[in-house]
Amino acid sequence: QVQLVESGGGLVQTGGSLRLSCATSGHTFDLMGWFRQAPGKEREFVAVFSWSGDNTYYADSVKGRFTISRDNAKNTMYLQMNSLKPEDAAVYYCCAAKRAPAGSSWRRETGYDYWGRGTQVTVSS
Repeated sequence: QVQLVESGGGLVQTGGSLRLSCATSGHTFDLMGWFRQAPGKEREFVAVFSWSGDNTYYADSVKGRFTISRDNAKNTMYLQMNSLKPEDAAVYYCCAAKRAPAGSSWRRETGYDYWGRGTQVTVSS
């Protein structure tokens, strides 16, 4: 079975940093990424990487501040978040697509097959 478990969320001051982790069950995926959802808002794309193509893509709102990385030996994906802003506060979800979706679906929630349960990130102003 496929399992994704996020961790690393917490409270940080504006301008601070956090590193989120997503532990997997050891399965391989074409894509793995992160979405986030603030109260009353739609779940939005944050970042993604392709295992086979070794490519990454970031939402404009986090570009230059967030970085995706992975540790294959630990079956873990990371999201390093720097220069955090109050608008970054949200529940962050790890996700994975067994097979890469068609077109631009990788930017949408519907493009992914598996989801973690989320980890809360709070940024104080």
